[in-house]
Amino acid sequence: MLKPNNSWTWYFDSKHDSLMLDLGDEMIFRVSIPTKHLITAAYERTDFTVDDASVFQTFVESIADLELSEPRKAELALNAVAASRFHKPMMPKSWFFHTQGEACEPQEADIVTLETEFGTAKYLVIENSGCASLCMLAEETPLSLTSTKEMAFCDIIKVMNDRMQVYIVEKHLNFSLVG
Repeated sequence: MLKPNNSWTWYFDSKHDSLMLDLGDEMIFRVSIPTKHLITAAYERTDFTVDDASVFQTFVESIADLELSEPRKAELALNAVAASRFHKPMMPKSWFFHTQGEACEPQEADIVTLETEFGTAKYLVIENSGCASLCMLAEETPLSLTSTKEMAFCDIIKVMNDRMQVYIVEKHLNFSLVG
């Protein structure tokens, strides 16, 4: 997994119309957030801060047990940091998702599931703003929201918390019988 350092820099690349993260050693990460969803600070060159590194580590730890390759986990974590720092506020679009029975109060970096009439998928919570949370799709398989609209890996949506269920990671423990 990537290790943040003080040479990382956020910048906007007008040629590619994208927010980028310069990781040094000629490695550039292209953020998946559409330009229209970026706040104005995203257009200024800024350092990857200690706060960014802390948020990155929180996301990395949260997604460790997801069934994703290491490069995909790095992509998800970097996009999540970018979203937490540079994504514009948005209105919830909860109508795509089924209401759940129990109230969910997700925290930053929690993994939750959201269900549409077409399927269920895991999402990474970017931030909770009280009754709704900004979430990022944390699965490689797209999730259909309607017959004509779907979300892809790392796409972002804001959803009312009553649509979420906490995702429980099933860990298989190997025990040996002794004696």
